[in-house]
Amino acid sequence: MNKNYREIMLSAGSTIEDAVNYLLEFKEKGILARAVFNGKVLYSDTVTMDSAYLDIIGKTKSEFDKEQQERAEKYEKEKLEHEAMIPELTEIWIEKGKSILEKDKWDYWSKIVPVRLKDLYRGMELGSCLDIVKVLNNDGSFDDAKKLLEDQGHSGMSFGLVCAMVREFSDKGNEFVEYVG
Repeated sequence: MNKNYREIMLSAGSTIEDAVNYLLEFKEKGILARAVFNGKVLYSDTVTMDSAYLDIIGKTKSEFDKEQQERAEKYEKEKLEHEAMIPELTEIWIEKGKSILEKDKWDYWSKIVPVRLKDLYRGMELGSCLDIVKVLNNDGSFDDAKKLLEDQGHSGMSFGLVCAMVREFSDKGNEFVEYVG
């Protein structure tokens, strides 16, 4: 027997739990409904939380929750370890900067290093910036520096941050950022 299901649309940003709970509301009312979540069709008369999780991500809800908890704990541990290392990393990055940057840039570099180490990227942009400035300061081509920038795998936000830093710490920075722009 072919069942007629009401097609329902899920709100943008709906979670698997939201989708299942919404479908279960239809089931409680005796209405057959179906919804598509990440390409998987869920049916109100057969869906359970675990069946949806298994179908969509290949794990039960409890397995998924456990994995998320472990990931959060790992992130928090890494964050605390990084924060404990900031004083040592500050000195390391200041010295790296002094080995690459022109002397007139050292004071500002020393001020921004601890700020960058405490931000979202935990100082990743410091190395990215210095690598590009090194190419520019050693008469490398803009093409070489651009390829290096592209190969660093930045998001839009980190790309903009590194470009702003290169502008600040290389005498060729403005011209280079316009070139890659």
